[in-house]
Amino acid sequence: MDDIEEIRKLKARYFRALDAQDWDLYASVFAPDVVVDTTRGGGEKIEGREPFVNYVRQLGIVQSVHQGHMPEIELTGETTATGIWALEDYNIYTDGSQTHGWGHYLETYQKIDGRWHIKTSSLSYLRFERSIGLPPIIAGAEGTEHLSGINPAA
Repeated sequence: MDDIEEIRKLKARYFRALDAQDWDLYASVFAPDVVVDTTRGGGEKIEGREPFVNYVRQLGIVQSVHQGHMPEIELTGETTATGIWALEDYNIYTDGSQTHGWGHYLETYQKIDGRWHIKTSSLSYLRFERSIGLPPIIAGAEGTEHLSGINPAA
């Protein structure tokens, strides 16, 4: 399989692991020394795989939907690449608040021991909407049998 397709699959695992809250799989997509900058999205700049995964875990997200579209991936060397992904995300938090955002991930990738990893990631929103105080509708809860997913919340 070619490197660009491997990077597409890497980002697909990123989204799936994040939304399923599979923290081991989520950690596996990042280089050990990853740098993630979410300051343009109202977050923080975090260095290191473990600190970043811990940061995401403490955000209080009950359920999320993240999608990446129209990747622009360029190989810059045998073990390096860059990528820009259009994104849409929707998050429901433990306090009942919800966010919906559209923007881009600006990323670099590094091939380590034959596998691609996210080396740097910067989140940039074009639009970000917040809704506070509305009760969340969560797949798997009573009365939501019509909702389903790979890993619905219980």
